[in-house]
Amino acid sequence: MHVENILQTKGVVVHTLAQTATIADAVALLNTHNIGALVITGHGGAVAGILSERDVVRLLGKNPLSALDTRIDACMTKDVVTCERTTRIADVMERMTRRRIRHMPVVEDGALVGIISIGDVVNQKIREVEHEAEALRDYIAG
Repeated sequence: MHVENILQTKGVVVHTLAQTATIADAVALLNTHNIGALVITGHGGAVAGILSERDVVRLLGKNPLSALDTRIDACMTKDVVTCERTTRIADVMERMTRRRIRHMPVVEDGALVGIISIGDVVNQKIREVEHEAEALRDYIAG
C-alpha cells in the first residue's frame, strides 16, 4: 500500500498559512478545522515548514505572554519530513516513528498535494489487516 491509498480515502485538503502569519492566526485555524498541524508556505507556495500543536505548546512554555503575537517562522519546524503519493505506508510509518512526528506533507514535483497523519496511517493498516483476515476466512470457508 502507498500514500495514494490514504489520500483517496481522506482527500487532499491541506490547511496552510504563510510563514509571516502569527501564532494567533495558526491557533485559530487549528481550532476551526480541529486539526493538529498546518503546513507553512513560503514564496510561491512552497513548503517552508510545518507548525504542530507541539510547536505551539513549546512556544507557550518559553514565552507565554507574547506567544500569540509571534510570527510562525520563529517557531515552526523547518526541517520538514515529506513523502510522495508513491511512498509505501511502511516507509511512512518508519519515518514517523524514527523522527517522532505525527504529520507528514505529501509533495509531488515540489508542490504540496496532501498531508497524512499517524492516525491516517494507523487506520489504513487496520483496514489492510481486516481485509487480509476476511480473505483468509473466505479461503478457509471456500
